[in-house]
This record gives sequence, structure tokens and C-alpha cells, in this order.
Amino acid sequence: MDIDLSEEQEFFRDTTRKFLHAESPLSRVRELIDDTTGFDRETWAQGADLGWFSFLVPDEFGGGTLSGAPVTDLAIVAGELGRSMFPGPVLPSNLVASAIARSGSPGLRAEHLPSIVAGDTIATWAFAEANDRWDAEGIELAAVPEGEGFRLSGTKTVVQDAHVATLFLVSARTPRGLTQFLVPATSDGVDVEPLETLDVARRFSHIRFDNVAVDATAVVGQVDEAVDDIEYLGNLAVVLQCAESVGAAERTFEFTLEYAQDRKAFGRPIGGFQAIKHRFAEMLGWLESAKAATAGALEAVQRGVDATEITSIAKWHVGTHTTRVVRDCLQVHGGIGYTWEHDLHLYLRRVESNRAVLGSPEQHLDRLAAVLGI
Repeated sequence: MDIDLSEEQEFFRDTTRKFLHAESPLSRVRELIDDTTGFDRETWAQGADLGWFSFLVPDEFGGGTLSGAPVTDLAIVAGELGRSMFPGPVLPSNLVASAIARSGSPGLRAEHLPSIVAGDTIATWAFAEANDRWDAEGIELAAVPEGEGFRLSGTKTVVQDAHVATLFLVSARTPRGLTQFLVPATSDGVDVEPLETLDVARRFSHIRFDNVAVDATAVVGQVDEAVDDIEYLGNLAVVLQCAESVGAAERTFEFTLEYAQDRKAFGRPIGGFQAIKHRFAEMLGWLESAKAATAGALEAVQRGVDATEITSIAKWHVGTHTTRVVRDCLQVHGGIGYTWEHDLHLYLRRVESNRAVLGSPEQHLDRLAAVLGI
């Protein structure tokens, strides 16, 4: 991304890139496509040792940042995950950690944050529903008060890695507003149904909550008052996803440029033809502008200001233009790019999936128009 990294951040980025290249190459990602879990738990544990889950967690619970800018530090990881197509739920676990650290009770923080940081707890955010809404107003799953607790009924969908998560952060509608709950995956009445999705290297699921009992201690934040927390979490999720998509598009651009310099037609590299040069120049412009949009959104989320406008701008721009970059790279490769054996389709599947998850570019334009009163 177009951000100035400190020497320590650059070292961390390079270390993360080398680690993923060694421990999670694309050949390993391919092997895991048909694996029940979908990611390598040993690599997950080593990532935890590198600090992947610590940035949004206070020091007292095992967390910590490189630079004092934890969102930026985590975005470095997100970009490298995109470059390597790492399939595990690193970003969802961080989102849940952020929600607990931001609004959880002292008991919830002490119970869950150390185990998330250590990689022992896999957590995911159960937010979206079948109405294809990616905002707080679209939440329909009901939390009905019962005694000292609640009963949850409804369905969440497009929940990343719910099939292996041990903890769900669930957004629900309570009688006078919205509330977030931490729900163990083993709770009675919870049913996880895997989905078949475009991104074959990543897992998503439906989760059905059938009168699931949760007590008052499971509430993250205040009952009926989770709108601001949900909006913050949505903005954080969007900007980290943008960083991941930029990383994926950047890596695709790099190996396509190498291919254009090696592939010859009519006795010369195809990258020497003017039409291909113009296409690469256009792609580079899209890629650099996507980096800039992501950096701007990162800064806003990091500063804790109202980031709704700029994150929607970033999601529209990144979602639109990273897919254009990868699709144009596919055209440069020609027929070989359409084969299962070539890695390009894995990157295309990732950026196209990211384009839709957390709201399409068109939905974010509508969101932006609503915020601006247009």
C-alpha cells in the first residue's frame, strides 16, 4: 500500500512474506482446496507466534503493535495474505479480537483475548444475512430477552470459516436496538452449513441459530447500543479486505509482467508491443490508485474518526479496479491463464469474492450517497 513504513514495519513485512513463501506456497494452498479444514493449522500457529493476532489487543492480554498504529500493522499482514492466497480466517479472528478489546467486559477480555492472540481460539464474525445487506439496518436475527439472558433465532450467511471456528461474534436485533453476542460454536441450536463459493481456497458457511440460549455475560458492549461498534467493525473489515485485495492484485501484476517479458511472439517479447505496454500502464494506474484509496481509509480507521465515507470510497475503488487488473492480467496470459493448472484463477477468484463480500462496489456507492444525503 501507499503508506510510509518504518524500518521495523518493513522488516516485519519482509519476514511475513518470506514465511508465507516458505510455509504456505501456492502449491500448498492448492493441496488444501479439498481439505476439510481448508488451511494448515501448523502455519496458523506459527503465524500467531509472529504476532498476526496481537495488533488490536491490549498489552495486558498478550497483544501489542509494532508502530503504535495497530490497524496499519495488521494491514501489512492482510496485504501479504493476499499476495500468498493464504486461506485461513486471520482477518475474521482479528475482527472479533478488536470487538472484544473495544467493548467487551473485563471477564470476556480475560477469557478470550489471550487465547485468540495465541491462535488457540479461532473466532469469526457472523454479521451478514440472506437479505444481501451489509449494514446495521439489515440485521434481522432476533435476540429475545429471557430471564437474565437471551434467545437467538435466525440465520447468518457468508460467515468465513464458521466450520472450524470455536467462537462466533453475532450481531442481533434486540427489542430496542442492536446487540453483539459471543456465542460458542458448540452451543445447542447452532447449525453450520458449508457453502459452495467462487473462492475455492476459502471457506464460507450459513449459521442457523435455533432458539440458542446466551446469558447476559455474553453481551459485547451494551444491550441495544451496538450500532456504533458494528459500524466501526464494518469499516475495519472493509479496509483490511481492501489491503488483502491490493496485495493479490499487485502479485498478479508482478508475475504477469514477468510473463510478458518472457513470452515471445513474432520473434520478440509480447511486452514489447505497444498495445500490451498501454494495457500495463493502465493496470499500474488502477493498482496505484487502489493503494492510495486503501491507505486513506486505513488512516481514517486508525485515527478513530468517522470513516464511513472514505471506507466506502475505498471499497468501491478497490473492488472495481483490482478485479480489472486481474482480469486484464488474464487477457495478457491468453489461453494458459484459463487453465486450472495456472495460479492466476486463484487470484481472480479471491478478488472477485472480496468484491462481493462486505458489500459490492455498487452497494457502497449507495451507502456513500446516503451518508452524503444525495
